[in-house]
Amino acid sequence: MRRLRELVGRPDVTTDLIQIIKSVVAATAAWWLSAHVLNSPLPFLAPWTALLTVHATVHRSLSRGVQTTVASAIGVGMSFLIGFYLGVSVWTFALAMFVGLAGARITWIRDEGVAIATTAVFVLSSGFSDQQPLLLDRIIEVAVGVGIGVLVNLLIIPPVRDQQASNHVDSIDRRIGDILVDMADEFSTSWETDAADAWRREIESVSDELETAWGTVNFARESRRSNPRLIRRRLGGARQVSDGVDYTEVLRRVDEAVSHMRHLIRTLHEATYAEGPWDERFRTEWASIARDAGRAIADPDAEMDSIHDRLIGLTHSMSEDGRLPRDSWPVYGSLLTSMLHIALLIDDVASQWSVR
Repeated sequence: MRRLRELVGRPDVTTDLIQIIKSVVAATAAWWLSAHVLNSPLPFLAPWTALLTVHATVHRSLSRGVQTTVASAIGVGMSFLIGFYLGVSVWTFALAMFVGLAGARITWIRDEGVAIATTAVFVLSSGFSDQQPLLLDRIIEVAVGVGIGVLVNLLIIPPVRDQQASNHVDSIDRRIGDILVDMADEFSTSWETDAADAWRREIESVSDELETAWGTVNFARESRRSNPRLIRRRLGGARQVSDGVDYTEVLRRVDEAVSHMRHLIRTLHEATYAEGPWDERFRTEWASIARDAGRAIADPDAEMDSIHDRLIGLTHSMSEDGRLPRDSWPVYGSLLTSMLHIALLIDDVASQWSVR
């Protein structure tokens, strides 16, 4: 039960569940109106178009709803013209499919253009001779289905994806932070290529989640368009989850952090084959800085000294010390440079309370 509550509590699962419920409500209401109010002999047209109209965002429901209405109306009209003048046979049915699928390529109804062909399937397969006088009724049923689909999406918890976007950023930050902490723990003593391989697999998994986050952010941006929930919040002065947060810019910075993490892991992987011991002072201080950087990324409330200043201090002290062999500086410098870039990203991403 605890796992079930946790699963249902996840924003993405909750959104999908609400979307299913809204589709059920829209299709059922459209079927009832078509069957019991309009007394339609084809009560499946309205619920079918209602299902097509309940999309992931209100804006998409409105735009796709218009496309569905136009495409379905074209499909009804085309099927009546073909059925009336050519009759219903194997060849005229194939002709209707060809014309419908060709019409689906029209640019301004491309997203829902296949409704031309599917509507023709319904009309030509349901006793065409009895339906000829009811062309206008069929178009009305399509419009009813689209209207109910849009209305349900407008009134029943219009989807807002900002919380999902925030959760993705939070998860990615924590995973990057955990990798850095584990890296510091390994580096402070010794490590093998197996550890570097594990970090590489984890950062690739983080990269995959980042791709998902981009899709969620695009949905979040679209969900704010034509959304009455956000309009009511603005009128009521309520704070929005997305206030002051540009998730597109945030994810660009996170993408940079992932790139620098890949370079850092590659450097450590190659360093496992290097000959000679590490400078213990560098090993200790760099591991401490990497550990604190990881904690800062994973926990935006963490209190600690500036990671950037500590890296600069370590660089200066190592360069002034003069004991480090010249052929060691490329590896040491690469570790310092990667961590410096990651440190600069901490303030831009991980420490933003509006995101985390």
